[in-house]
Amino acid sequence: MKMQLQKLLIIFFAGVSVTSLGITGCGGQQYIVKSKESVETEQTQAPDTIPPAKEVRADVPYVPTPQPVVDTMLSLAKVNQNDVLYDLGSGDGRIVITAAQKYGTRGTGIDIDPERIKEANVNAQSAGVTDKVKFAQQDLFNTDFSNASVVTLYLLPDVNKKLRPKLLSQLKPGTRIVSHDFDMGEWKPEKVVKVQGNDRQHTVYYWTVPKNVPANLRS
Repeated sequence: MKMQLQKLLIIFFAGVSVTSLGITGCGGQQYIVKSKESVETEQTQAPDTIPPAKEVRADVPYVPTPQPVVDTMLSLAKVNQNDVLYDLGSGDGRIVITAAQKYGTRGTGIDIDPERIKEANVNAQSAGVTDKVKFAQQDLFNTDFSNASVVTLYLLPDVNKKLRPKLLSQLKPGTRIVSHDFDMGEWKPEKVVKVQGNDRQHTVYYWTVPKNVPANLRS
């Protein structure tokens, strides 16, 4: 009886497989990881009987940047009315909206989540800055932000590092980049500022794009 129970358990667990795993990424990057058993089953099924793969969209979690941090980021970058600001992963739009209100800065917010884009547009209308800001639902890695003079980020460490070559290749020398809480690996910041929020202490990192980009930062 004990041997039969063990066999049943072995058969049960052998039949259980994880068909897909979401890996945290940025800008709607999608990763599907399939088990060996799942692939073999699909290969033996007729084409019209294979169920569609369940795709998991992996986004950077939406966590709003506290207003004191927003103010510090814009102050550190010395934004002004002549700047063009791009906020990558713009959420509710507070960074570009604040820049437009306080400094007269033109700004564009990029986010993959359509709900965040809707929310940002409502906030911009309420703030009366729709003539200076706009929001686009796009993948960060497929976005052209080469006309930016200031770029702000609140992403994740691995996303920052993946985005770094694109920033350094697209942006003009002298463009200011400010990141909330996360650095860019080997690219050392020029300034690091601590900001006390209501919940915890936050960190703001600041860089300017160099004229000659070191080879180790291009990938």
